[in-house]
Amino acid sequence: MEILFLKMLLLLAGCLAGLFCHFSDLCGGEKRTVQNKPNFIVILADDVGWGDLGANWAETKDTPHLDQMAAEGMRFVDFHSAASTCSPSRASLLTGRLGIRNGVTHNFAVTSVGGLPLNETTLAEVLKEAGYITAVIGKWHLGHSGPYHPNFRGFDYYFGIPYSHDMGCTDTPGYNLPPCPACPRRSAATSHHGRDCYTTVALPLFENITIIQQPVNLTGLAAEYAEKATQFIEHASESGRPFFLYLALAHMHVPLVLAQPPSSSFPEPYRASLREMDALVGRIKDKVDGCGKENTFLWFTGDNGPWAQKCELAGSVGPFSGAWQRQRGGSAAKQTTWEGGHRVPALAYWPGRIPANMTSTALLSTADIFPTLVTLAKASLPPNRRFDGSDVSEILFGQSSQGHKTLFHPNSGAAGKAGEIKALRLAQYKAFYTTGGAKACDGSIGLEEHHQPPLIFNLDQDIQEQVPLDVKAGEYRAVLPAITRALTDFLQDIATDNVSTADYSQDPAATPCCNPQHIVCQCQACCSRGSREP
Repeated sequence: MEILFLKMLLLLAGCLAGLFCHFSDLCGGEKRTVQNKPNFIVILADDVGWGDLGANWAETKDTPHLDQMAAEGMRFVDFHSAASTCSPSRASLLTGRLGIRNGVTHNFAVTSVGGLPLNETTLAEVLKEAGYITAVIGKWHLGHSGPYHPNFRGFDYYFGIPYSHDMGCTDTPGYNLPPCPACPRRSAATSHHGRDCYTTVALPLFENITIIQQPVNLTGLAAEYAEKATQFIEHASESGRPFFLYLALAHMHVPLVLAQPPSSSFPEPYRASLREMDALVGRIKDKVDGCGKENTFLWFTGDNGPWAQKCELAGSVGPFSGAWQRQRGGSAAKQTTWEGGHRVPALAYWPGRIPANMTSTALLSTADIFPTLVTLAKASLPPNRRFDGSDVSEILFGQSSQGHKTLFHPNSGAAGKAGEIKALRLAQYKAFYTTGGAKACDGSIGLEEHHQPPLIFNLDQDIQEQVPLDVKAGEYRAVLPAITRALTDFLQDIATDNVSTADYSQDPAATPCCNPQHIVCQCQACCSRGSREP
């Protein structure tokens, strides 16, 4: 603990001295060239549906830039988030390990004391050790208090919000169901809007360790993310050092807040927001194209499927309807282990390295991002632990079409103990030992059910997960032993691995607060740069 405390003090001193506070400092210091190391940009959309991309689903017409990226790169149609909710999915992306190993099994709260366990090594830490400049712009949601802050988890620069942007009031509440009020102006409000609305603390915006706005202006947040991201790419490219940018967007999570109001051409807020996200990604791609696209790998994907209870403010699962569950009530999207909860859009773009206009059917996961980028950076995986992700660079470069044979889908809130593995994929087969539906648009919730023997669907023939195989059928009897063995072997592997436990304790003192003397922690003339207003 003394070593950790010393590390925190040194990093804190560096931040306060301005070592991380200006892009020029990232580039104007050590100007050494790290040979043969590519740049990495990972763009993670929030609550985006598989069917939200036109390249995936012909009914979607609002993603021309992403569709162009698909045409110029590789599109993955069997790509999965490592969990079906925010914090666990992000933890797996940054560690290459499922929550059952890294300890992050459900979301962290505004008052959370802990975060991603400190003995877990992040992708940023590995790449920084390999000579990379690192930045995270956007949503963190892996702990904001003390050593869990991103500046202490391998990121040289941080600009963004500490958790989802519905976890605090703002002056621009946007579109949500149910609608939430703006921050109170005269006295702390007693919420009459239910548990989904935060009315006692405003949503903060951080730059490194400093809150620079509270509440954040959500209307301009996407533009600020784009500006900070393009600045980072430009300055890092000039530095002669490779860079890693993790851009975690607010889109398409509610509340949907638009820089421009919906028009007659795009009257629905979701479609307008989708086009806004698409334009933001297009701007990042254009910057990459102008700053050395031959040495920059851009990966776009999502953290989980759409939040169906938000009705018309939620995205499209495409054909992955989870019909078996829907017939019994509840949603089969976000928070569930049905395909709509974890099958997400994914695109890879790297001109000259990744073949253009390629569609991959390989079974892949966001957990693969960690080992793949570590390998491409010629770095080493952290020792004394096992990984759920694999290096998939051969697939990216068109040298292989073989992805995972098995994927394990953790419980993510709809049913069962959070983080436990009660659903898995084996080739084209999907097995469920526990099922349940998250809250749906109609208010229904699918009851938790346990299945022994498991429900098994053949996704090649039943992508909607509508009719499970008959337990008496030869196909069921033939595949069940392999499914049982795969789960048993996985659980034995977990039992002998170096696993972590996250601290989910809560304390109101851990709440990010720019000025406790003001209502909802509201800043007056903000806490770092005097010209910035809340």
